[in-house]
Amino acid sequence: MAAQKTISEAGSDTASETVLVFDSGLGGLTVYREIAAARPNADFVYVADDLAFPYGAMEEPALVARVITLMGELIATHRPDLIVIACNTASTIALPDLRKNFSLPFVGTVPAIKPACAGSVTRRVSVLGTEATVKREYTHALIRDYAGDCQVTLVGSNKLAAYAEAELAGSPVADAAIAAEIAPCFRDDGARTDTIVLACTHYPLIVDRLRRLALWPVNFLDPAPAIARRVTDLLGTAAAPTRPGITRAVFTSGRAPMAALARFGIYANHPAATAAS
Repeated sequence: MAAQKTISEAGSDTASETVLVFDSGLGGLTVYREIAAARPNADFVYVADDLAFPYGAMEEPALVARVITLMGELIATHRPDLIVIACNTASTIALPDLRKNFSLPFVGTVPAIKPACAGSVTRRVSVLGTEATVKREYTHALIRDYAGDCQVTLVGSNKLAAYAEAELAGSPVADAAIAAEIAPCFRDDGARTDTIVLACTHYPLIVDRLRRLALWPVNFLDPAPAIARRVTDLLGTAAAPTRPGITRAVFTSGRAPMAALARFGIYANHPAATAAS
């Protein structure tokens, strides 16, 4: 659990750095938690483009245009030192264009195929992501480059991210619905799948249920710790803080899911603190 933070419109003085974490919804909170634990004195802006959720349903040109436009507004408003795209779909589709359009460092979230295949004992790995992520050439290139002798099964779900959002909102779906989405990940051709890459940041929100509903024990690989390490690599050792870090939450729909945010150590001091972008 990240250190407790306050959603605030402004701090009384300046932190050593500001990190903007961007996702289509609440899944990026799993990434935020890891980064905030590693850099507790940084300021954070957590941005959920929930007005356009889920990104997997959007056509690629429309998604790129939306993310580029929104990112320009966010950079002008919040002036971050680094931006984390805590969304596999947005990273595999829009990250090259973001880097072309903006000079700030971006850290993307891509399927952890290389470490999954390196650590697999049975040489059977599944990648569980949105339909958009598993169809991307970027994902297929990772398999060609890093799978080696591993057999990789791609499983695209158009429902699991929404199930994870519902879980965090206090309205969990039935076990059978989740079990049906993950069942294709479990391959047994004499050697069983032993690693499942969680190629959507929403999925770690329900990883306990995924483990319980698994057909047999597997390693569910969460990319968040590796992302936090990459942020530290780019920002270096944090300067001595003058105050604890502050986190601001921005939802493009204007909603404020405070109960969900509190689970990640983010607390509001007044309703106006969470605003639409």
